[in-house]
Amino acid sequence: MITRCYLEITNICNLNCFFCPKTERDKRRLTLDEFQTLTDRLSGRIKFLYFHLMGEPLLHPLLPQFITIARAKGFVPVLTTNGTLLSRAAGVIDAQPHKIQISLHSHEGNGRADAREYIGAVMKFSIEAASRGIVIVLRFWNEGGGDSNNDKLLQLIAEYAPQPWTQRHDGWRLAENLYVEYDKIFEWPDAARDEYAEDEAFCYALRNQIGVLVDGSVVPCCLDHAGEIRLGNLFSEPLDDILSSPRARAIYDGFTRHTAVEPLCRRCGYAAVTKRFRK
Repeated sequence: MITRCYLEITNICNLNCFFCPKTERDKRRLTLDEFQTLTDRLSGRIKFLYFHLMGEPLLHPLLPQFITIARAKGFVPVLTTNGTLLSRAAGVIDAQPHKIQISLHSHEGNGRADAREYIGAVMKFSIEAASRGIVIVLRFWNEGGGDSNNDKLLQLIAEYAPQPWTQRHDGWRLAENLYVEYDKIFEWPDAARDEYAEDEAFCYALRNQIGVLVDGSVVPCCLDHAGEIRLGNLFSEPLDDILSSPRARAIYDGFTRHTAVEPLCRRCGYAAVTKRFRK
């Protein structure tokens, strides 16, 4: 059962992280009418609505309104942000998303020097949001790669959320609704890369997640940043028709057999190298 959709409300970003593949698609933002249309067509089919695929959601001026609309339609809204624009996010807290994931590895990903200022803004926002019931996850998704700055950032975090912290399997619980999460760095799928030598493959694409790009294109997962596996367009086709198309069924059935039928999926470092989805 598909439980989550990564809805790209904008593909515009304010940073240039070395680990991000970027996108050459036309830059745009969803209009209010477009957001209403897409969420109407996802309503009743999706539980968690992630306001991210590519792009920085805090750049969208209608983000608080989008969150409010999504909650009214029964979605559980989740944001992923690089955390550099939180000073303009007061309305986001009032809109009450369920969770906000802040990618702290984006700081080092841009060679930024103002670590204290950055963490100060992140933590002031996070503490207020957590106190109002929003789950905050501070992400270090850079293990095995650009993680040289993590200890420094953790020391700065501790100035706002004093230790001891409670250890978890993937990081720390700092306080009520406030967490640090670690994960391995990974390579985004890239059609130009050689295929990974894998005896088997599995992914939850089309099983518990889909992506919807800012132009309405439906893709199997949140890592199809270029829209290479476009299964249909939600502006013009019902979701059921898109998910039952021959290409979508082939992807689903292939992973059931532990086979990646799409060339892009055979070049995905998230699933292959980290072996996240072994059963």
